[in-house]
Amino acid sequence: MSGIQKAIKERILILDGAMGTMLQRYNFSEEDFRGERFKEFPHPLKGNNDLLSLTQPKAIQEVHRQYFEAGADIVETNTFSGTTIGMADYHLEDLVYELNYESARLAREIADEFTAKNPDKPRFVAGSIGPTNRTASMSPDVNDPGFRAVTFDELRIAYKQQVEALIDGGSDILLVETIFDTLNAKAALFAIEEVKEERNIDIPVMVSGTITDASGRTLSGQTVEAFLISISHIPLLSVGFNCALGADQLKPYLQRLSHNTTFNVSAHPNAGLPNAFGQYDQTPEDMQVLIREYLEDNLINIIGGCCGTTPEHIRLIAEVAKEYSPRIVESV
Repeated sequence: MSGIQKAIKERILILDGAMGTMLQRYNFSEEDFRGERFKEFPHPLKGNNDLLSLTQPKAIQEVHRQYFEAGADIVETNTFSGTTIGMADYHLEDLVYELNYESARLAREIADEFTAKNPDKPRFVAGSIGPTNRTASMSPDVNDPGFRAVTFDELRIAYKQQVEALIDGGSDILLVETIFDTLNAKAALFAIEEVKEERNIDIPVMVSGTITDASGRTLSGQTVEAFLISISHIPLLSVGFNCALGADQLKPYLQRLSHNTTFNVSAHPNAGLPNAFGQYDQTPEDMQVLIREYLEDNLINIIGGCCGTTPEHIRLIAEVAKEYSPRIVESV
């Protein structure tokens, strides 16, 4: 733990950009997703990006390599949907441990490669823990508001399996991200604490929520302050926001977060808002200008990119971050 704690005091840490955006550049076909191992699998697999850690590992490592070359200190594992709940859509629940283990191992190899080249700038692996496609706080059926598609215990058990595999594969950090329902996140954090206690280890934890729209709330209805209070009982490396909004739209919520917490603050916004075709138009130069405002206002300790961001975005973000000192954590 001392490595990341030391680094975050010395400089603003750079998180990588979007994995999905980069994988789209490969135009992988159904056959590419399947590889030899899943050639005869009876269900469609195209779109299951997590599976590419097994069937196209060189592509996954190449994405990690490009982000490290762009200046990233931390890369996220290719495990955003890596729970039995997420993999149920593809009938691949039995592969969850292997998917997470291999994804963490692939990222670890590249991180170690870059650390060996420059020991003064150690590189870190964040085990990515996504929100799943179910919500524990709300009903998916408007006609039955009391119904829940998943329980807290089901989430806890699924997350625990993912956490164990991410740690075994070599993750330095666990990143509970893109949180739209804080009850889901609390299940993930509970699972992490269970594993830490059982293994007698202390692994840094990052938490990153998602403000869904101009209401300034998460999907489950929490304000910035309510979200912060809900997860502040856990000792965290950082708390922050990612996804849904571009850097300019996200800034006021980061300001509120930064002024109300003694945790380090992270942000990895989208490259603007999606256009009519679902694509992200904000250039690296545009995003750099917006991120500079975060830095001038002393808002962040960790900065990266989410949907639509590429190594080019991260390179310019890393360049501007070098000019500033990390956010000073003041007592609240």
